Amino acid sequence: MHLETLQVFCDLVESGSFSAAASQNFVTQSAVSQQVRTLEARFDQRLIERTKGRVQPTPAGQLLYQASKDITARYRELREQLQSFGTTVSGSVRLATVHSVGLYELSEPLKKFLKAYPQVNVHLEYSRSTKIFEDVLSGRIDLGIVAYPARRSQISVIPFREDRLVLVCATHHPLARRRSATIADLEGQTFVGYERDVPTRREFDRVLRRKNVTVRYVMELDNIETIKRVVEIGAGLAIVPEPTIKQEVKSRTLCALQITDETLMRPLGIVHRQGRHFSPAVERFIAELR
Repeated sequence: MHLETLQVFCDLVESGSFSAAASQNFVTQSAVSQQVRTLEARFDQRLIERTKGRVQPTPAGQLLYQASKDITARYRELREQLQSFGTTVSGSVRLATVHSVGLYELSEPLKKFLKAYPQVNVHLEYSRSTKIFEDVLSGRIDLGIVAYPARRSQISVIPFREDRLVLVCATHHPLARRRSATIADLEGQTFVGYERDVPTRREFDRVLRRKNVTVRYVMELDNIETIKRVVEIGAGLAIVPEPTIKQEVKSRTLCALQITDETLMRPLGIVHRQGRHFSPAVERFIAELR
């Protein structure tokens, strides 16, 4: 039995998806299916079942998953420690972040890193902040990049950067003629917002409450691209990180206004499990980000 097969099985159970497990291990979906069939034949047990379109482990599969998780984690730590003796940086970096960071903050650092270290595989996935913390703690990913990275038990935070938050509107919106606005100007305005558990939304709502300003949310979304498209058609205003709308402002499909009476900044942090031994690849990746 290959350790890679156990890792694929763990990723399948955790993601609930053949395509996700395939992507994380740089193989095809058919290869994932074949490895599961190999395990089922070896143990003469059905290990997974499909429930409402999602893959879930059977009781036997759950037992194998728990044991495999421990085995693969121990092997990964050993491999990372041994790699530190070598001169060539290789291996993998497993990273998770939110769309607004991955699409607009990581493109250039990733290009530079992959060019400098072509033997390293970087797996980047998009997730919600709460799940990123869970995956960091479980060891499923090496690093997470999140907004407003509050300190948590067993989690360490490395400061990454800060983004200014700006007010955006459609080009035909009455505010489009202005370059700036105050929080008071937002009273009664229609907004397209992030979902309530998204840190950027929570922080903006705190500012509104402190200023005793009420806005009307007509739509709540978790994807920055969808928010921008909805704002473009005039459905409402939005507060978004400035790097995410540079292209739209340049092409004049959105207008951006600075908030003058509040300094709205979104801090980003690299999170990892406390005490985790980093492979040379992960160490170099962190250095590239910083």
